[in-house]
Amino acid sequence: MYALSAAEAISPALNRTKRLLFQPFRWGTYLKLCAVAVFTEGLSGNSHFNGNAPGHSHTTPSFPTFALSAGLIAAIIAVSIVAIVLGLLVFYLVVRLRFALFECLVHQTTSISPGWRLYRDQAGRFFVFNIAVGIVYLIVAAAAVVPFVFRFIRFYHESRSAGRIDFGELFSLALPFLPVILLLVFLAVLVDLVIRDFMMPHIALENAPVVEAWEAALANIAADKGAFFLYAVLRLLLPVVVMIGLFLVLLIPMLILFGIPGMMIAGLHAALADATGPVLFFGRFAEFLIGFFMFALGLLLAVGIGGPLCIAMRNYALLFYGGHYRPLGDLLYPPAPPAPVNAAISPA
Repeated sequence: MYALSAAEAISPALNRTKRLLFQPFRWGTYLKLCAVAVFTEGLSGNSHFNGNAPGHSHTTPSFPTFALSAGLIAAIIAVSIVAIVLGLLVFYLVVRLRFALFECLVHQTTSISPGWRLYRDQAGRFFVFNIAVGIVYLIVAAAAVVPFVFRFIRFYHESRSAGRIDFGELFSLALPFLPVILLLVFLAVLVDLVIRDFMMPHIALENAPVVEAWEAALANIAADKGAFFLYAVLRLLLPVVVMIGLFLVLLIPMLILFGIPGMMIAGLHAALADATGPVLFFGRFAEFLIGFFMFALGLLLAVGIGGPLCIAMRNYALLFYGGHYRPLGDLLYPPAPPAPVNAAISPA
């Protein structure tokens, strides 16, 4: 396989995605692969914004005081430990499924189980490496953020003593803090790109130790910096552009699909304001059913629409890196077998 440029890899990535999901098309296979892709890759542009704004008031802002009892502290610690354990289990499942999806995409197969079994050891090593990288990143982020945290804490206490908030001083504190946050986000995205798109194939195909995979990925990047830079730009921008396009196209249908059930829930809630007994019970149950329908519909749409995008982007990563990593490229585009050599026939 010859090295595809970042732009050239887009079209074959779409073609491989189309063949895997739609030739032939089976609902069960489609939803299974899309669900795995969404679960392991995530949806780009999936951000939540809180639109609740406090009302204007001319009163002096109040500053809350915090007092935690020993029991509450113990409960917080216990819940935190459980959350960490569950988070690690979920992340391990994500890593295992990433390798299973890798097998599906490389060999254009639709079964998850072969990759799940084949790459168990590699996935375990990759999981531990990701945790180690995450811990190092948190240490670096904490070292960068802690000085600003102390300044904000001092500002909070000074504002509480004065009984007012100096927004000019608050802005002067926040202004240098924003570039630090942007730099940390950029660093996280860059490291994740190298780990998932470039290291993972080495670990999967060669069972390479994580250090060797990291060095091999960096060596390939150093050998063709311009191509990898353009790939990184497109790798980040393409999902955003596609999601914006989908949002614009699906805005009205989504308003209809979710607006009607939402209005039904609001109407039922208003009608049940003074209800009691069985009427209240069945009304609340109807609200629950409609809400569950909206949740299930939203989940189905997220998988059905986001899944092909996630698979296409993973195919895009494989095709681009396959041109710089021969074992991967030979699996994606197997080389033609050598022509048979005819033995010379000697005359009798």
